[in-house]
Amino acid sequence: MNKAEQQVLVPVWKKSNLTLEEAAAYTGIGVNKLRELSDTDFCEFVIWIGKKRLLKRKKLDEYLEKAFSI
Repeated sequence: MNKAEQQVLVPVWKKSNLTLEEAAAYTGIGVNKLRELSDTDFCEFVIWIGKKRLLKRKKLDEYLEKAFSI
């Protein structure tokens, strides 16, 4: 088995944390808007791993359920 065959693919809706691209595909919100929303200091759905930004899927869902507009 090569490296590509060993990679496990997890569906986006089962992941706890999403990249900006995955979150954009999952929510239908653009990458730039997600970046803007998650840049604020009080954002509860972002987690930083060094310079890498991941969005907490469940917290993002909660945020979007409460939002009237973004």
